[in-house]
Amino acid sequence: MMKTLLLPLFLLHLISSITTSSSSSSVSDIVRSSCVHASYPTICIRTLSSYSGSAINTPQDLAQAAVKITLSRAHKASGFLSQVKVESKREKRALSDCIEQMGDSMDELSKSLSELKHLRRGNAFKWQMSNLETWVSAALTNEDTCLDGFKEIDVKLRSDVKRKITNVARVTSNALYLINRLDDSRNKIPHP
Repeated sequence: MMKTLLLPLFLLHLISSITTSSSSSSVSDIVRSSCVHASYPTICIRTLSSYSGSAINTPQDLAQAAVKITLSRAHKASGFLSQVKVESKREKRALSDCIEQMGDSMDELSKSLSELKHLRRGNAFKWQMSNLETWVSAALTNEDTCLDGFKEIDVKLRSDVKRKITNVARVTSNALYLINRLDDSRNKIPHP
């Protein structure tokens, strides 16, 4: 009797494991194949493979996840910047400008995320893609502008800020790449 009961349970467990494994395998396949030509492929694969938000089944899901990750990193970097203590007027100004730039980046990324959730086919798609590319490019420019303000600032402070902002810029660059790839896969976008 015990053997009869254990066999179905074992088979059920085995089937469940295979299904879960193939599902996570397909997610990592889409991540790997999509990230391979990104500006920072290792970062792209690492951040999206460990993404714990909604399911990633399509290029659109992947682009949304990339923007969510970027927005989260920008928010953390902004929090870091607002906690930094500086002495000189020059450092205070550079820090204030950088915090403002990061705020602008987060606004652009938030608009991008909203737009990604509502992509449509046809003429609307082209307009939406243009908006997405503009907003994410602007976020990347804001991040670069932030770093420009620290060129002649204390080495330690510049190094700390550069590390945080470069991290955000790299995931932003990858998000822009994945958004640009949506143009190639536009036939997979659902009708309204």
